[in-house]
Amino acid sequence: MKRLDNVYLCVTILKKVIQNGRKMSKVFRFGVSLPKDLIDKFDKLIKEKNYTSRSKALGDLIRQELIKKEWQEGKEIAGAITLIYNHHKRELLSKITDIQHNFQKVIIFTQHIHLDHDNCLEIIAIRGNPKEAQKLVDRLRSVKGVKHATLSMSSTGKGID
Repeated sequence: MKRLDNVYLCVTILKKVIQNGRKMSKVFRFGVSLPKDLIDKFDKLIKEKNYTSRSKALGDLIRQELIKKEWQEGKEIAGAITLIYNHHKRELLSKITDIQHNFQKVIIFTQHIHLDHDNCLEIIAIRGNPKEAQKLVDRLRSVKGVKHATLSMSSTGKGID
């Protein structure tokens, strides 16, 4: 009887998921022919990265390429800019703040962290046009006193399964 209850529960949950418009993706199997040395290197890589299967690793690689295409096409992206800077540098904080005010359309959040007596880490969450995001990080990177700046762009998740 308990087994039937579990089946009924699973069917009920699946019906609700479908009713809410969140249909489950179908899984397709396909064959891939690769040179033995390439697949051996790939298997070593996915083991180092703790993937549970080739399928998961391939799916992530495909998603990464789809996200890169979104950036190139100018579709809305989400991501983060990280800055490391010397907060003792004269007018540095003022310049960084001024630049951020000019990019309010893409900045959704900032976090300031004191790393030590001299160095700060700033994390800027962004969302919007990839060209604007790149302009923002370029402007921040060019400020005297900024030691390092990186832009990590991702997807807003729309259309990426």
